[in-house]
Amino acid sequence: MGDTMERQPNQSCLFATASGQHGYFTSKQADSCGYSKALLASHARTGRLRRIRRGLYRLRDYPSSPNEDVTAAWLALGRDIAVVSHESALDLLDLSDIIPNAVHLMVPRSKRHLPDLPGVVIHTTTRPIESTDVVVREGIRLTSPTRTILDSAEAGTPPEQVEAAIKQAIARGLVTRAQLIAGACGRSKRVGALVANAIQPIGS
Repeated sequence: MGDTMERQPNQSCLFATASGQHGYFTSKQADSCGYSKALLASHARTGRLRRIRRGLYRLRDYPSSPNEDVTAAWLALGRDIAVVSHESALDLLDLSDIIPNAVHLMVPRSKRHLPDLPGVVIHTTTRPIESTDVVVREGIRLTSPTRTILDSAEAGTPPEQVEAAIKQAIARGLVTRAQLIAGACGRSKRVGALVANAIQPIGS
């Protein structure tokens, strides 16, 4: 009979995947758990799953959470190519009291033709997003404290918010003065000035 037997959907697999992502999952992730696109469409029609947008679903009765909009946007853009960045990353890292007016995501410049998403600001970068530039919080990939601070400073986040983030990050041991100074090299004069102003009053 060969390999004609269809894969059986693994509900435990799907739940485990979605649980680490605020109840969301992509059709690609569902496929790895045995859920075909046809089965997902059927479950969405009958209300067993919620279809958020093309390729993105959510468990119907999964409880809401404060950062689920960030998770949904990140997964929709592509969990393997996008990272949460700038003011959204500042918020997730608890380094600022700024309230982002959109979800900020960053992708390599080569991916600049990705479709726009409502409520999402897509930043493109020619600076490599190295493994050391990425951390994981609540199952979400986001830029590291150092990269977040520098990117936010360069993108025009209010100076007082950037300086407050620098001071908090140093006080909490998330970054060092040396890392910030090194990271500011090659950035704009604005970034260098903000870093210098923020770290000067802090004892070494």
